[in-house]
Amino acid sequence: MKKLLKKVAQPLVPKKAVNAFHYGEAVYATRKHQNPSEKMIVIGVVGSKGKTTTANMIWSILTAAGYKTGLIGTANIRYGEKEELNPYHMTMPGALILQKILSKMAVQGCKYLVMEVPSEGQTQYRHVGINFDILLFTNVTKELMAAHNFSLETLHKHNKRVFKQLAKAKRKVIDGNPIDKFIIANVDNKYAKDYMDFKADHKLTFGTKSSENKLHSTVDTKDGIRFAINENVYELRMLGKINAINAAGAITVAKALGVPAGAIKKGLSKLPTIPGRMEVIEGKQPFTVIVDYAHEQASMTALMDSARDMKPKGAKIITLLGAEGGGRDEAKRPEMGAIAMNGSDIIVLSNVDPYEDNPYVILNDIEKGAVKAGGIKDKNMFVIADRRAGIRKAIELASKGDIVLITGKGAEQSIVVDGKSSPWDDRKVVREELKLLSL
Repeated sequence: MKKLLKKVAQPLVPKKAVNAFHYGEAVYATRKHQNPSEKMIVIGVVGSKGKTTTANMIWSILTAAGYKTGLIGTANIRYGEKEELNPYHMTMPGALILQKILSKMAVQGCKYLVMEVPSEGQTQYRHVGINFDILLFTNVTKELMAAHNFSLETLHKHNKRVFKQLAKAKRKVIDGNPIDKFIIANVDNKYAKDYMDFKADHKLTFGTKSSENKLHSTVDTKDGIRFAINENVYELRMLGKINAINAAGAITVAKALGVPAGAIKKGLSKLPTIPGRMEVIEGKQPFTVIVDYAHEQASMTALMDSARDMKPKGAKIITLLGAEGGGRDEAKRPEMGAIAMNGSDIIVLSNVDPYEDNPYVILNDIEKGAVKAGGIKDKNMFVIADRRAGIRKAIELASKGDIVLITGKGAEQSIVVDGKSSPWDDRKVVREELKLLSL
């Protein structure tokens, strides 16, 4: 009934009234919990992709340096070294929940808080009441949704709200030390300058084009990747060269905070698996199964590149993908199909989160792009709406040495089909299906 009322009433309520409600809710929640962000050094990670990985890297580095650090992100929430999966199906929970989490972290003695700050959360003013000290801009890619009126300009407008807030926010004093404001940006992204234009005490850059923290010499290793920032070499126990740029951002944040070089290297090298980010699912199977959150064009392209680098000679890449409903960008669907088909030997199209949309309309849109890229139904392309059945099919198609990519949801803890939310975890389902197939 609550969802029905929301569906019927929301279009009738003026947008200004909705905005005023969310703003007021954020102010109320902040006051109720006594401004918890004022008690911690808060690092916000802003951008289209790489936020979860970058945030976890920062958390790992600060933890290795001996600081109790909180984390709020798409995949997980950490209270120091205690981790729980994010159950909210939102990167940035609503203001009442968010401020409660911040308060719990402050009470438990977290000196630092690292959090993802998605543009969609900013449309509902969830960032209001959070005094950020460092903002890290990762990138902006072509990921549009109804929350931005399917406009890249509007997406930037929402993203920039938090940078304007940083410029106006008062400086904190923690443990007797004044805390400066930083803006850190990935200069490989063409929009970096727009975000660097806001006021801050310090502005730092990273990337292959940076003169301050220059990323270079990225190579695959037996266990992950190795890369260099200026003259320092780092190692990650994570698959995918794309993670080097995420690490470069985390390293720049750590250096800004004065973390010793040894702690930075230790934090990166010891980073545990990030739930649902290039996560290898171990079993008895003679092929590799990876669960990854890739759900838009840039992340899918990066994943295809990584899989190609990893693939043994003569092996296949089998990719399961889908796309979201509920006001997400419809134009990306055929592009995703083409990217996956071009990078894979076989693809399986299946549900991600259709919400209240018709799943077959979504899958048909993806199929159109895949067919143009050489997809042939029931030969190298299979359409199976039920996600569990789709995962089973992808596994059944795999042989020794192959790479199976289960994309779109990562470690999300629910799936929404026909407007109904049900418990779900791709990693758990993969393990169950492998067991049923005696693999």
